[in-house]
Amino acid sequence: MITDSIVKLSISTVCIIVLFLTVLSPLSFGGNERQNKKELADSVKKEFLHAWNGYKKYAWGFDALKPLSKSGHNWYSESLLMTPIDAFDTMILMDLKDEAAEAKELILNNLSFDKDIFVQNFEITIRLLGGLLSCYQLDGDERFLQFAKDLGNRLLPVFNSPTGMPYVMVNLKTGETRGKINNPAEIGTLMIEFGVLSKLTSNNVYYDKAKKAISALFERRSAIDLVGTTINVETGEWQNKESHLSGMIDSYYEYLLKSWLLFDDSNFKEMYEISIAAVKKYLTDNRDTGLWFGRADMNTGERTATKFGALDAFFPAVLALGGDITTAEELQKSCFKMWNLYDIEPEQIDYASMNVLYASYVLRPEIIESAYYLYSLTKNDKYLHMGKKMFGDIVKHCRTESGYAALKSVITKEKDDSMESFFLAETLKYFYLLFAPSDKIDLSMVIFNTEAHPMFKSFIIKK
Repeated sequence: MITDSIVKLSISTVCIIVLFLTVLSPLSFGGNERQNKKELADSVKKEFLHAWNGYKKYAWGFDALKPLSKSGHNWYSESLLMTPIDAFDTMILMDLKDEAAEAKELILNNLSFDKDIFVQNFEITIRLLGGLLSCYQLDGDERFLQFAKDLGNRLLPVFNSPTGMPYVMVNLKTGETRGKINNPAEIGTLMIEFGVLSKLTSNNVYYDKAKKAISALFERRSAIDLVGTTINVETGEWQNKESHLSGMIDSYYEYLLKSWLLFDDSNFKEMYEISIAAVKKYLTDNRDTGLWFGRADMNTGERTATKFGALDAFFPAVLALGGDITTAEELQKSCFKMWNLYDIEPEQIDYASMNVLYASYVLRPEIIESAYYLYSLTKNDKYLHMGKKMFGDIVKHCRTESGYAALKSVITKEKDDSMESFFLAETLKYFYLLFAPSDKIDLSMVIFNTEAHPMFKSFIIKK
């Protein structure tokens, strides 16, 4: 049974803080901690407005801003308004009423999913379906829920494989599917969004399809309880048998835990506990350079590589939320060491040698997300210091005249012409929440999807 704990909220309910001043002044977190946090929170808010105003000026109605060429970019042949949908709940949390109103108007007047285009189910689910559900819960306008329901119905054909695990792509108009070789992240990172859609529409089909998919994947784990990197959703045969925490697997573990916490479904608790025990047993790697989680063969547990990267930095947050603060703190220390190699994190390193393998930085949020969770759960000021350092580095190296730009290389700091929507949905949101008063978000009452869209069980704001 699906619990009935998620409630719809109105904008007036969400009285999040208005915080002012600047991050550029020297700050410590000693006797005046609360004031210092306020200054930093307002600085994050100011930079959000800078990025949003760049999108408004140069890419209005497009999926994303290209900050160097000062133009717009669409993922597909037509816009799906990714940036406005992704950014809307951040605006609400920052109490940016005017910006939220203009984003809402653009979405409600221009959004359409009746398009003859193939889209990637995973990205559309976490960004758009998750975003629309959060828009509805925060704002209360039924039109957001209708858009979410329409999108959910158009995505459902992905589950029509012999195993129930989803195909990679689906045509929004015809329902035709493509991509039988999928991965645990794209298979398993659907449960929160489809589950919440079921709760809000009283239609269990979405919950049941997503749960069958993630359960089918779990059932195909190895004898030592690890999953591989890619699998054929028609035959159930593993294609790449390397196990790790990075892209293509990462958020599968996140959603096992969060689905248990959000839906109070004991099946997810069992799947998470079995899976996390195997990860700790076979992927943990203590080195002179720190505590890391490496790569291993899913069947033997033998080490295959000593790679770790920006995407892997989500794991301290999961460990902390799952109750293992000690391991979470040690891993976060290693992640921050990776960041400080070049004062901004590379996409991937070899943690045995601390050499950079992939030098790009695409404005990822994962290490900031982990700092937020660890500060929320420990109240240790070191995570405020960590957040201040990372925020200052991003402002220094990624800020442009029209917004924020990814880096082609953290070594040379050469910029790339890209500002993904998740920079507004996740990166700046987690910075803001890290510095905002901690009693404004109660992590026992809200679950963030992997795009940082809040899904509420119940939510009380202290005025």
